[in-house]
Amino acid sequence: MINFAIVGAGFIAQKHIDAINNAEGANLVAVCDTNEQRLEEYKELCNVYTDLNEMLEQQTDIDVVNICVPSGLHFKLAEIIAAKGKHIVMEKPMALTSSDSEKIIAIAEKANIKLSVVHPNRFRPAIRALQDIKSKGLFGKLSHANATVRWNRGQEYYDQAAWRGTKEFDGGVLMNQAIHNLDLLIWFMGPVKSVQAMAATRLRDIETEDVAVGVVEFESGALGVIEAATTIYPKNLEESLSIFGEAGTVKVGGPNAIYFETLNVSDINEEEKNKLIENIKEDPFGKPGHQWIIEDMVRAVETNTEPVVTGKDGLAPVKLIEAFLESAETGQKVFLQ
Repeated sequence: MINFAIVGAGFIAQKHIDAINNAEGANLVAVCDTNEQRLEEYKELCNVYTDLNEMLEQQTDIDVVNICVPSGLHFKLAEIIAAKGKHIVMEKPMALTSSDSEKIIAIAEKANIKLSVVHPNRFRPAIRALQDIKSKGLFGKLSHANATVRWNRGQEYYDQAAWRGTKEFDGGVLMNQAIHNLDLLIWFMGPVKSVQAMAATRLRDIETEDVAVGVVEFESGALGVIEAATTIYPKNLEESLSIFGEAGTVKVGGPNAIYFETLNVSDINEEEKNKLIENIKEDPFGKPGHQWIIEDMVRAVETNTEPVVTGKDGLAPVKLIEAFLESAETGQKVFLQ
């Protein structure tokens, strides 16, 4: 049994708690938050702490710590946890800068601990089916891709906590809402070579962007289009990923990128296509992505192997967003190194 602790008892922590409780081989032993009121509901589940160092010193049976605090605090906490030799499950984004992300990877390697970044959309049935199509080479040569997030986050969303929408702790639509979609884009299309972009703060009273558009060139030579916004009225409209190749056109869409809206692949016949589409409609979310991540960390610790979603995977979309925002600020094409 692998023992998990959580630091940060905000909204996302409940997904981690549910995942740990439902995951085979995982056990929740502690929750930590500086806000004592937040801990009240967890006192019957496990031990609770208001100080991370105290938790790590007193709770010696902890194997893995899940970091669920505001993004700007990820590096600071990862450094403390790694120093105690505990494995880390890191909520997205890995950090708000590529520099901090690279430091987290380095300290994890130095401490010889496992590091996994939470990108749960990779485990949705439609996305897994799409990756299977891609891995079998059924698209042929890829021409381009499109990643779209058209969501609504009203001002009341940002007003819920002082850190939301800030550059120091949160990031904007790209880092906070669209990062899962961008992770999928890179996962399917490979490393990004360059980006040319624009971003703006149009409707929300925040420090960061609420709408962004751009084009990317992948190292393969394929192209990509990115659109992300939290300004959509009156509710979430679409999250989608479209992949275009010489032998296939596929769009995974819906409000959360969960359904095949288009599935045309030359080597998949009509019967197979319809069966796949219907199977996903019956169970579009499948096993929760956070549970996949927890069970994978259990496997990684028990077998001393790498997690499926590594620190380097977490770094890739952060580097893309950093270049995206630099291009938006300078008006120039930015090349990723």
